Amino acid sequence: MADHRADSYMFAVALAIGVLAAIPAAVQSIGVGYGVNGDALPSASEVVQLYKSNGITNMRVYNPDDNTLQALSGSNIGLILDTDNMVLANLAATADSADSWVKTNVQLHQGLNIKYIAVGNEVPGQGGNPSDILPAMKNMQAALSKAGVSDIKVSTVVNSAVTVGFPPSHGIFDASSASHMPPIAQYLATTGAPLLANLYPYFAYKGDTTNIRLDYALFTSPSTVVTDDNGNQYQNMFDALVDTMYFALDNAGATSVPIVVSESGWPSAGDGTVATPGNAQTYNQNLINHVGKGTPKKPGAIETYIFAMFNENQKIGDETEKHFGLFNSDKSPAYKINF
Repeated sequence: MADHRADSYMFAVALAIGVLAAIPAAVQSIGVGYGVNGDALPSASEVVQLYKSNGITNMRVYNPDDNTLQALSGSNIGLILDTDNMVLANLAATADSADSWVKTNVQLHQGLNIKYIAVGNEVPGQGGNPSDILPAMKNMQAALSKAGVSDIKVSTVVNSAVTVGFPPSHGIFDASSASHMPPIAQYLATTGAPLLANLYPYFAYKGDTTNIRLDYALFTSPSTVVTDDNGNQYQNMFDALVDTMYFALDNAGATSVPIVVSESGWPSAGDGTVATPGNAQTYNQNLINHVGKGTPKKPGAIETYIFAMFNENQKIGDETEKHFGLFNSDKSPAYKINF
């Protein structure tokens, strides 16, 4: 799972003045990440029922295991299935490793609705070598083809720190990503797969509360805050982060690649200031209500996954890491959310 360290998102301070108002969304655009780093969490079968009873149609699974995959069989819940960064080097090194991964997690589990396989999560920040991502993706794609599976897209997960530039139309992949991100983006353009992106206005706001307005981060700004050089008007940070990534793709020669927001959310406790149930509820509800509209650059529904389904008291890192959940371990809501 992602370690949402604020320093990974400090670049977004450049977006301190930007983004679009909350507009009713398409519910099918929203999924939720299923994290398991907590005590006394419900069984996988109970979790699947909780998704279904709340009308949540998509799930991100960070660590695929038999119990989770068996519980999901026949549920028709759309899945992002992560490979785990620990196996990235092996997946890149040999086709056999990718073949084995596909057999274990795809072929032996019939009845799954896997939409994307995420080969690497926020590499290198969460471990792994960026040079391994593209060969691992190619081996995974070949393994799926060999297995006769043609409807699963292979991608990787990045965060906002791979881009720089303000306003959004100035977005490019940053110097540390310049060697690996353009080839990855161009490969995605050939396969029709999206780029998966973890985007957190919360961390950008926490990085510079002097210059970034809270209403800008929470989708509650009453008016346009930034007008881009191209005339696009921004009223919320989420749209600015998404469009900065889109412009970086354009500048890498991958204009056709869509973005799926593989994580976004707001903690309900842990920092003593803005990580409150009220702000978490405001951000996540406004996110749900907004993503059906799209961004100034890319109108239309944005497939988006909230992080996360449960509060996870065993997460490492800052205290806020334990409080991103929509639900408590007893399945009670952490705060009210309407899907």
